[in-house]
Amino acid sequence: MQGWILYFKGQDEITERDYGVWRLIQAAVAQGIKLTIYAPEQFDLIVDVDGSRVIWVDGEPVQLPDFVIPRLGSGSSYLALSVIRQLELLGVYVCNSSQAIATVKDKLHMHQLLVQQGLPTPKTMLLRFPIDRETVNHEIGFPMVVKNITGTEGNGVYLCHDQEQFTDLMELIHANNSDPRIILQKFIQTSYGQDLRVFVVGGRVVGQMRRFSTTSFKANFSRGGQVAFVNLTPQMEQLALATAKSANLEIAGIDLLFDQNGLYQICEANSSPGFRGMERVMGKIIAELIIDYVKIQVLKRGAEKICRPHLINLEDRNVLPIYNGSAN
Repeated sequence: MQGWILYFKGQDEITERDYGVWRLIQAAVAQGIKLTIYAPEQFDLIVDVDGSRVIWVDGEPVQLPDFVIPRLGSGSSYLALSVIRQLELLGVYVCNSSQAIATVKDKLHMHQLLVQQGLPTPKTMLLRFPIDRETVNHEIGFPMVVKNITGTEGNGVYLCHDQEQFTDLMELIHANNSDPRIILQKFIQTSYGQDLRVFVVGGRVVGQMRRFSTTSFKANFSRGGQVAFVNLTPQMEQLALATAKSANLEIAGIDLLFDQNGLYQICEANSSPGFRGMERVMGKIIAELIIDYVKIQVLKRGAEKICRPHLINLEDRNVLPIYNGSAN
């Protein structure tokens, strides 16, 4: 079995600092699976009805893999999503799908899906210029969280404590981009400097941890936050699984905020979650569980192809009619 990982770097650039990819390679090798790492910029795509030689890597046609694991997350460019779609159309199993990645990449769209299903999430508003300050103050208020629609690891997320800070930030944003893609969110005070990360693989929670910081309202482990094991509660599990399902994510990192009275709100979903911190608290099992899941899905797809009945040309008069239970 052979697989590809789509990442920001090519095969020769991977080191132990690329923890998630490094661990996936280890887990794959242990099962006799060959993993090759490619960056989207190495690909050329050819769309042709002939159907052959339509994926090129480094200027050469390549044999398609059994599966692909994208590890690009919200950084997935148009090129990356195009590569993934091409592979999907050619019958390659991709975990996660291009549609799931694109859904999660747009944070506003993700919140729209969550609200549609009645799931708890902070009140969110799309920023537009000129700003209707009265509506912003009434619907969101201060302090408020300002976010880029795309972003990961806490990048592009700001906490505005008052109107003055908000005005300064908006002037800076508008001076550099007259049509920014920004959302405003109600700040959940009870979750200041802490949140929960729940890791989902194949519709099952495989790990959970509390993330916290003493120096910032952002608790991301990648930004120096600390991590600790927490027991999985029914609400944590229900919210994480419902969020992953709403975006059709097979692998997901779901971030939950601490609400009042021991409840939680959904902060966001990640289609390519890092798991260095998760393996610190759960043990080195996440990469193995991902590879196990992907391997099972590939084998299932292979079995389905073998078992799927061949289509019959009904105009072929040598084919016997199907018995429908009628005496006639």
